[in-house]
Amino acid sequence: MVSALGQTTKTNDKLGVLKAYLTTAPDADKVWTIALFTGRRPRRMVSGSLMGSWCMEITGLPGWLFTECYGLAGDLSETIALLLPPANIPVSEAVPAGASTTLSQILEQFTQLHTASEADKKTAILGYWQQFTTAERFVFNKLMSANFRIGVSANLLIQAIAACHGLTVAEVAHRISGNWNPATTTYTHLLFANTAATDNSKPFPFYLAYPLENDCASLGNPTNWMAEWKWDGIRGQVIKRKGEGFIWSRGEELITEKFPEFERLFEWLPDGTCLDGEIIALPKDFETLAELKPAAFSALQTRIGRKNLTKKILQEVPVGFLAYDLLEWQGNDVRQQPLLQRRQWLNELFGECSTPAFRLSEKIAFESWEQLATIRTNARNEGAEGLMLKRKASEYGTGRRRGDWWKWKIEPLTIDAVMIYAQRGSGRRSNLYTDYTFAVRDGERLVPFTKAYSGLTDKEFAQVDAFVKKNSLEKFGPVRTVKPELVFEIGFEGISESKRHKSGVALRFPRMLRWRHDKKPEDINTLDELKNLLHWYNSTPRGL
Repeated sequence: MVSALGQTTKTNDKLGVLKAYLTTAPDADKVWTIALFTGRRPRRMVSGSLMGSWCMEITGLPGWLFTECYGLAGDLSETIALLLPPANIPVSEAVPAGASTTLSQILEQFTQLHTASEADKKTAILGYWQQFTTAERFVFNKLMSANFRIGVSANLLIQAIAACHGLTVAEVAHRISGNWNPATTTYTHLLFANTAATDNSKPFPFYLAYPLENDCASLGNPTNWMAEWKWDGIRGQVIKRKGEGFIWSRGEELITEKFPEFERLFEWLPDGTCLDGEIIALPKDFETLAELKPAAFSALQTRIGRKNLTKKILQEVPVGFLAYDLLEWQGNDVRQQPLLQRRQWLNELFGECSTPAFRLSEKIAFESWEQLATIRTNARNEGAEGLMLKRKASEYGTGRRRGDWWKWKIEPLTIDAVMIYAQRGSGRRSNLYTDYTFAVRDGERLVPFTKAYSGLTDKEFAQVDAFVKKNSLEKFGPVRTVKPELVFEIGFEGISESKRHKSGVALRFPRMLRWRHDKKPEDINTLDELKNLLHWYNSTPRGL
């Protein structure tokens, strides 16, 4: 299936491959396929460096040559699969005793090896390598490294499942969401059992907005639309069922334990309720503020990924929740109700809430698109990334769809910088230098401050690649130092202080806005200007 998917770029052809697979594959394999496509990957069995070292041991390649091959292929799993010699021993001798080769059996067998020694893992993996073809090794390596990305979206698989079983896309998306284990869940139970009735934690698929690229006038009559701020936090669903509270991230990760403050929300939230909204960092004095505005996202980042939440962290970075939609109300799925009705129920619900950290994301009043455009210019002062526009009659859909929900982000912050390092990209850009490091001036020095790899056209990437190959000064592994001559305008959403970077700053979502052919290296911004921008950003009123 993976080989067939890789041979076409046409959506309908990929859909046909998936449907054919779903009608012929064993049910246990189909469950694992759904898990892999929706991010429920098994834990990584071994590190990529170990797999690479075993490949070099088998092939006899020196490290520098393996690194060059990796740079050209752009994918470690593919590099190893291509370099390994063809299988030359019988399958019965190659595969570990008692092992099988279906997807489900391989994954279940390797799950049992998580606690095994490195030597036992090596024996097992080398045994499979000896058995498989090059194409099979590629998929196998992806599974072992827990890096299963093959250029097919989860939405496409959902469409294929829906077509095979006469279900709607929304039904399939909801049924495969939530907390389930591919090792213990059957295909029939996953798709056709009423798990929502037995799994109190089960979330709904998130509805996502499209970026608004044209003028708002293209949306028609403004009275048909509702506007609110686009908050800069963690998108989440808050669920209360049968006395239990749950928090799900947009990536379908159950994150309830990471936010103990939400116990106060669960105390008054009625059973049979699911809210969609934004988890935000709050100013320390939020309880005295009439209007709740989030602190900078960088504050929230200090809590993300921490295994242990200390009392100090909870005090220094309090969090809250801004709700902007209602998916379940009084135990009923209300996603097909118009937005205005869902908002009415939200108003009733939050009218009874006395906890300042948990509030309804308020609507923005406007009478014309011109007035709304003016309001949008104040987004950063509100601690927002821009505006959300939602059709008042819209249902709460599934996935990203055009038409009813749009995000209208503010213009990015910008800085002019010079490229000083370059590295090859990945995937289709693995043969080009497309990942760049940029610097600003500090007197006579150049100080690196960010990396970026998006924003240029294919033609421009090819031109920069040619420059890098012609003007490389030094080589450090895959990284080339280049003559500091090319100037680019770097755009970003936010800026924060950082002790990890030489420049002392970190950017949020950096990308190249344009190649400044009109500027020379001496024209770039200085480190002082970058820090002044940081000071301005931090001192801008944000409800603090």
